[in-house]
Amino acid sequence: MNITEKILARASGAKEVQPGEIIEVEVDLAMSHDGTSPPTINTFNKIANQVWDPDKIVMVYDHNLPANTMGSAEFQRVTRDFARTQGIKNLYTHGEGICHQVLPEEGFIKPGMVVVGADSHTCTYGAFGAFATGMGATDVAVVYATGKTWFMVPGAFQIEVDGILREHVTAKDLILHIIGSIGSYGATYKTLEFCGSTVQDMDVAGRMTMCNMAVESGAKNGIMEPNQSVLKYLKERNVENFQIFTSDPDSVYEKSLHFPVDDLEPQVACPHNVDNVHPVSHVSGESIDQAFIGSCTNGRLEDLRMAAQVLENEKVHPDVRLIVSPASRRIYQAAIAEGIIETFLDAGAIIINPGCGPCLGAHMGVLTAGEVCISTTNRNFVGRMGDPLSEVYLANPAVVAYSAIHGEIRNPGE
Repeated sequence: MNITEKILARASGAKEVQPGEIIEVEVDLAMSHDGTSPPTINTFNKIANQVWDPDKIVMVYDHNLPANTMGSAEFQRVTRDFARTQGIKNLYTHGEGICHQVLPEEGFIKPGMVVVGADSHTCTYGAFGAFATGMGATDVAVVYATGKTWFMVPGAFQIEVDGILREHVTAKDLILHIIGSIGSYGATYKTLEFCGSTVQDMDVAGRMTMCNMAVESGAKNGIMEPNQSVLKYLKERNVENFQIFTSDPDSVYEKSLHFPVDDLEPQVACPHNVDNVHPVSHVSGESIDQAFIGSCTNGRLEDLRMAAQVLENEKVHPDVRLIVSPASRRIYQAAIAEGIIETFLDAGAIIINPGCGPCLGAHMGVLTAGEVCISTTNRNFVGRMGDPLSEVYLANPAVVAYSAIHGEIRNPGE
């Protein structure tokens, strides 16, 4: 079996499982945020009175924080009251950060776990060797009530990546390149299992970026076998008592795809699909009105550090708004300590609190008709960041920062 099959077999109490098989599993951790908790709670109240285990549920305010409408304020009140009534202590309401950063950062994620979340980018936790996937609010409500859910065991694509990434080329470029090759529906309900020398040597931030965007190819989950960087990360957070699963040498995959990366240049996903990917040299010169650095995809300290190196002693173009949002409060504090935030401010950037606002077009950084944004986020669908007549390009933090300086999409390696 491969790593995903082994985790699902363990969680279902079976000796082995096979793709296409319907199984019921015990969930190790469940999550919802301020946008999805109220509909989850609404369904839960129709089927149960008490959650299965309050210590295995995490709720995070991140989508509309601070509340930007009366509706979002009410959503947060409903979530807060439910957590209090149910004895859920893992409630993060004070701007601690985006859920997909907060959960690993606070030590909730372990290798070998089954994690479900009422958010599509829950697949981020596959970076730690966990089976993690997003679910709808109704399904998560059942998990809150019973601690169980069902899956069809996904078939798996083996994504082997080898080579050394060049300067200004990152895990974001790699996953965009892979999605561009597979297509946005090319891996629907499949496991993307990332392996190879590049992945084995990749830091935690890069691994999280790749698994975060697995869903953009339609995948059920993205996953990697834990490497030394992951083990060090877990040790620093006193995470113990976990089981590491690895794929058997004779694992069977639906597809095995190989991506050499030595010659890869920065990639850009052009409007309006994540698989509309081109090398940055092919879109260089496209004028922009806004640049955004942040999100659960690229708001980590390593991302901010990369952007700050590009912006050092530079100024944001007068026709561009550069918005920066660290993925968590801890990252924000570390960026202050390193002088990264000062570099952004000196360059003319706008720093906002950790959260999902600009990525969703919910508040802070909403685009009007005809405006163009280059962003480190994970989606560029029509209307994703505001008006349906606006456009969003996706790129790595160095490309976004360099483009913000020049007022047009540019390659920082030029």
